[in-house]
Amino acid sequence: MLRTSRPLLITASILALSICAVGGASALPFLGGDKAAAASTQTVGQWPQAVSDIAPDPSIRFGALPNGMRYAIQRNATPPGQASIRLRFDAGSLMETDAQQGLAHFLEHMAFNGSKTVPEGEMIKILERHGLAFGADTNASTSWNETIYKLDLPKTDDETVKVSLDLMRDVASELTITGEAVDRERGVVLSEERDRDTPSYRVFKESLAFLLKGQRPPQRLPIGQVEVIKTAPREQLVDYYQRFYRPERAVLVVVGDFDVDAMEARIKARFSDWRGVGPAGVDPDLGDIAKRGVDAKVIVQPGAATSLQLTWLSPPDLALDTAARRKRDLIQRLGFAVLNRRFSALSRGSDPQFIGAGAFSFDQFHAAKATTISATAQPTGWRQALAAIDLEQRRIARYGVRQEELDREIAEIRTMLEASVAGAATRRTPSLANIIVGSLDDHQVVTAPAQDLAWFNEAVKDLKAETVSDAVKKAFEGAGPVTILSTGSPVQGGDKALADELAASRKVEATPLLASAAIEWPYQTFGPMGKVAEQRDFTDLDATFLRFENGVRLTVKPTKFRDDQVLVKVRIGDGYLDLPRDRQSATWSASAFAEGGLKKIGAQDMERVLASKVWGAQLSLEDDAFVLSGGTRPADLPTELQVLAAYVTEPGWRPEAFQRIKTFGQTLHDQYEATDNGVLARDLPGLLRGGDRRFTFPSRKEMADARIDDLKTQLAPLAEGQIEVIIVGDITVEKATQAVAETFGALPPRPAAAAPAAETRVTTFPAPNATPVRLTHKGRADQGMAYIAWKTADFFSNPQQARNTTILADIFRLRLQDELREKQGATYSPSAGSTASFVWTDFGYVAVSVEAPPTTLDAVFKTVSEIAAELRTKPPSADELERAKKPRLEGLEKARVTNEYWVSQLSGGQTDPRRLDATRSVQAGIERISPEDVQKAAQLYLGDDRAWRLVIVPEK
Repeated sequence: MLRTSRPLLITASILALSICAVGGASALPFLGGDKAAAASTQTVGQWPQAVSDIAPDPSIRFGALPNGMRYAIQRNATPPGQASIRLRFDAGSLMETDAQQGLAHFLEHMAFNGSKTVPEGEMIKILERHGLAFGADTNASTSWNETIYKLDLPKTDDETVKVSLDLMRDVASELTITGEAVDRERGVVLSEERDRDTPSYRVFKESLAFLLKGQRPPQRLPIGQVEVIKTAPREQLVDYYQRFYRPERAVLVVVGDFDVDAMEARIKARFSDWRGVGPAGVDPDLGDIAKRGVDAKVIVQPGAATSLQLTWLSPPDLALDTAARRKRDLIQRLGFAVLNRRFSALSRGSDPQFIGAGAFSFDQFHAAKATTISATAQPTGWRQALAAIDLEQRRIARYGVRQEELDREIAEIRTMLEASVAGAATRRTPSLANIIVGSLDDHQVVTAPAQDLAWFNEAVKDLKAETVSDAVKKAFEGAGPVTILSTGSPVQGGDKALADELAASRKVEATPLLASAAIEWPYQTFGPMGKVAEQRDFTDLDATFLRFENGVRLTVKPTKFRDDQVLVKVRIGDGYLDLPRDRQSATWSASAFAEGGLKKIGAQDMERVLASKVWGAQLSLEDDAFVLSGGTRPADLPTELQVLAAYVTEPGWRPEAFQRIKTFGQTLHDQYEATDNGVLARDLPGLLRGGDRRFTFPSRKEMADARIDDLKTQLAPLAEGQIEVIIVGDITVEKATQAVAETFGALPPRPAAAAPAAETRVTTFPAPNATPVRLTHKGRADQGMAYIAWKTADFFSNPQQARNTTILADIFRLRLQDELREKQGATYSPSAGSTASFVWTDFGYVAVSVEAPPTTLDAVFKTVSEIAAELRTKPPSADELERAKKPRLEGLEKARVTNEYWVSQLSGGQTDPRRLDATRSVQAGIERISPEDVQKAAQLYLGDDRAWRLVIVPEK
């Protein structure tokens, strides 16, 4: 099914509330119908294909129970022996009464707090005993229109499937929702509210209220009202539960490696007796779009980036998901793709008027259709940005798109669809489950990749630029533009100044663009083909190690985990080890390297000339290597390697790309300082390494004074350092070797593999402290953070001890959740983890972080100290150890059947064979850990006198 994320105004994806995290969406054109229209023509228990001319994916079994609950079942064996379950309710915060604001999300929390068959506090533990990690495999989310519960099962044995379906059935109608449990959970939900209240969130709230004046969505944000969260009686949660958690509002999705007939029988047996209790809830009136013309608002929010929106509003499109609707949407979105390409070119120009911009049209909670152009501007450059995006909007509305622009976008989408078809047989189970669930809010028909490609090719056959131009013009015919400027500091003249600026901009005449010149890809040869000097096969890892005569090393692991997927990683030099520890690293600006394109061709033209290829190019730094990486398909591996080799030999170093990153960086400190989490992310890496300048974040002045030559100097090893290429995926050793021989193997000689000197592998962990280091943020007065770290050791000094310490940290996290979240209701997501470096000598640590109000941080430190003391005094129980080990082992099992895992595990293996031994022994190492091993690790490391402490509190 072709689908994109449906952008909510500004960054609404951050507002979908969950117990841990929110999943993403694909990046193909969204072509679908609308819930409101479907509801008017569909009966209870009916799927949208029953009233559409689109055939559904034949591999999915769609059904419905007599009580109205629908289900979708799909067999999929990637990864083998696993399954994903999703239970979705067609109910979210929009359905709340005034007295229930926030309770849809609150109820999601209560779903994990006990039922008529599962004692309070046991639900998560039961899942952990079956190998599901809380957050990673056990999750839920609440939005305006829906609530979704998610389980990813590591096994599909009878017991795991039975327990999982039983728990979903309990969520449906058997929750106890006791008053005591509700009261304990209030602090957890309030902690989540604090955690999410960022400058961007506050800008979103004001923007939504201004755009949808008088309508319901701005009045029903999923997090709700603090006073309701603090005081709402349990009866209000029960009322919402009974009205909206009903079979006719529910869809159960089960995807995985199982017999479909048997799964259908299980679902029927377990859910057929579900009946709604009391009167059913009804969908609310979302309100009519306010009548308005050109309207403007300035939103001042310290810590927010400077951004602009031009939005045209019209009634929501209530058409069903039909072939005609899909084609209409596709034509419009092709036009927006052309406009966005133009915005990209402007942002990469020599004198950019904005940092980035984009245009899109989307349904807003079924309350309005919004066509929006948004831009991120320089802090003092909003006027120039506004003029630029307004001019481009009027240009495309008047002159339309050119045929060569349209053909380029068609080619790029076709390439993505062809890749989807090639990889369809090995799509991953969680992704398939999410696709089905993602279709439900808009009542879309779920289609298969082959259907999508065939339909797309037919839809764009002989498609003319004039047709697309007309569609784009119509998209801007709604009420507006409604103009919003968000900024960190006041604007003289306020709303009127913004409106006047737009009016002035509109007096500048739009002129047609000139056609682009034809270009060719200039990096197809790199010299005589390289020759292999040595080849070794490691059969236990299914990997082959090669060395070319020029010193370049190649590691290849052919897999069948994902059809048509090949991952490439090029490790060069020694990464952070190559940088001076007493000079500020310039790596904060490293994205300017790839953005600067190549010497013979810029980034924008690279995207154009390679539109029919699948390729990627990202630069990152690891402790012991500079890394260039990308993903591709087998047919395009030669191109992928050409791109990466060209970046090594002839980077473009365009100053405008560096300036763009610098401009973006001007507001980074303001954004970081606005929350406790932001301060932690900015300052912790440097603090944990004793102020080592390779890991500290640059000051405002250092960012302002930065030069492209600084970055060039620090990335010099790319041109001269040792090279290791890792290729993993749907490829043969022979084809991978051929492609590398033509690129990296053809380069001038590189240094032979050599381990960095011992003296370079030193970084300093901070000394223990009784009084915490104190940092401040500029956010809310009730936002605070406690962080505690205990020094341990590096991995290779004692690999088994490092694994023991990892399980120690996992048990610490379980106890933090039990004590601070479940018993005290003090925080939303306490965390604990362990790090043991593969690179830095004697560097490792166990760390705990807890978000809580500043007035409670002393109590948090006390609780953490008590848990550490308990772990030193007494070994964990067998059950506790199992709940820590089993999810980690099951997670390892999942990871081992991904290309991403093996790219990581094989990195550096030719230089340091100990890494390969670590990969071979990890499962056995975890399995052998005993309760006594955990206690010994706690005694060795978790002493109060070894702890380094940090607090982050409000500035005032």
